[in-house]
Amino acid sequence: MTTENDCDQHDEYEERTRKLIVWALVGLIVVVAIVVFLVWAILHPYGPRFILQDVTIYDFNVSQPNLLSSNLQVTLSSRNPNDKIGIFYDRLDIYASYRNQEVTVARLLPTTYQGHLEVTVWSPVLIGSAVPVDPYLSPALNEDLIAGMVLLNIKIDGWVRWKVGSWVSGGYRLHVNCPAYIILGGHFAGGGPAIKYQLVQRCAVDV
Repeated sequence: MTTENDCDQHDEYEERTRKLIVWALVGLIVVVAIVVFLVWAILHPYGPRFILQDVTIYDFNVSQPNLLSSNLQVTLSSRNPNDKIGIFYDRLDIYASYRNQEVTVARLLPTTYQGHLEVTVWSPVLIGSAVPVDPYLSPALNEDLIAGMVLLNIKIDGWVRWKVGSWVSGGYRLHVNCPAYIILGGHFAGGGPAIKYQLVQRCAVDV
């Protein structure tokens, strides 16, 4: 025969069991949260740092009605700021743009792995032969050339992956934008001596 006292003890036992389960779950959640936070704090990847070091202009010429020919070599460096994470550059297309219009043919940079805190340097040649400039941009480009200064943007679009130990992440989209103010001193025509500009300009990076 079950007494009222037995029922009370049984209810108290169930209540204690429920509390223990709840506290165990709370403790597990807290431990998991701490582990996740520590892993994030220790391994949280920082995007690569790009610097446009210099630009050498061999040709930058506008012909009528609105055709732009350009031949330039750029030197860029990329640094991996992470001391525990490597970076794979799977596909990087680099090109020059003027007011958001691509004015050179995109060049594919070589696939590269960048170890911890390593620096990689590229020096591609970018060429655009008689590229049609949008009609609404042609007057602005001529004004810039007459003023003797043109703002070009050296851009990179590609994919990166992170490497921690033997684990490699999926691909992440990479966008790099490097502004380059080029002083031309009027119209620049091919055939003359090349002009090299030391810029050391930090680029905007979006991963």
